[in-house]
Amino acid sequence: MTTSLLVASPNAIVGFPAAMERLRDKGRALDVVEVAVCAVEDNPEDHTVGYGGLPNLIGEVELDALVMDGRTLAAGAVAALKSFRHPVSIARRVMEELPHVMLAGEGAACFAREVGFQEEDLLTGEALRIWRERLEAEGHSPEVSRYYAQMKGWARRFATDPEQAEQEWGTGVTGTVNVLARDTHGDLAVAVSTSGWAWKYPGRVGDTPIVGAGGYADNRYGAAACTGRGEMAVRAATARSLVLYLKMGLPLRDAAREAVLDLYALDDPYASTLNIVAMDAHGNHVGFSNRPEQRYIFQTAEMGAPAERPRVYVGPDGKAEERPL
Repeated sequence: MTTSLLVASPNAIVGFPAAMERLRDKGRALDVVEVAVCAVEDNPEDHTVGYGGLPNLIGEVELDALVMDGRTLAAGAVAALKSFRHPVSIARRVMEELPHVMLAGEGAACFAREVGFQEEDLLTGEALRIWRERLEAEGHSPEVSRYYAQMKGWARRFATDPEQAEQEWGTGVTGTVNVLARDTHGDLAVAVSTSGWAWKYPGRVGDTPIVGAGGYADNRYGAAACTGRGEMAVRAATARSLVLYLKMGLPLRDAAREAVLDLYALDDPYASTLNIVAMDAHGNHVGFSNRPEQRYIFQTAEMGAPAERPRVYVGPDGKAEERPL
């Protein structure tokens, strides 16, 4: 019997009930990951995804998303999309209705309108408060943000030490949601969605919508997806690299370890957390990270509720540590 399985970042837990119901009803992996991610995009308490996401430097919520079908290797993505709550569903429509893989900015918004998605204001009062308070604490007036002539300096400043920013402001600044699924047919799929790096330079696009960086799925070998500092995953092609290591014959844990080790070769003054979730074609799954004390969640169709596991921490020396929660 084929193992049906969901593997995801912890913030995807709000989408697990609906997604698992679809999975148990023999739903397609692609439908399952979309359902799970849509629930997170609807969650105003998650300030790193969809509605309620923290805005860029000039106060605009810009969203990125990706879907990929492991059976066909088809993919769809949107980047720097404003005013639409469910970028993951729009990304899927790009995949299914256009000869393209990715649309960005106003082109993505035009397509969303064309296929019937409704525009709305995604900036919640709570997200606006957090955005304004940090700008003011850093000595940058929100009132002149849109006209500020030196945003590049502020973008660098806000990119420094995101872990400290998360502690000080009580919310992730580089968070994302990702979900991997394996259905009863053995098909794999991945979906990823984010509002991107908070206080980012307008138009910044991270790994989330980049096929092979933010996510990748191939029925023959496995699937992987990333959260954290997306620029690192873009440069290392982290999701695709992990799947390629599987293709080369490495066991899943070794493939994930190699993908994390690749990150340490990057010369990056803004280097920070990069988390990976992955599964192989047989339904084995892991979570790995370049930082300790990170977690991921999973659930099989036989389980009554999701379970949480520590991600394996890989240090610069290549040693892999699995610490208990």
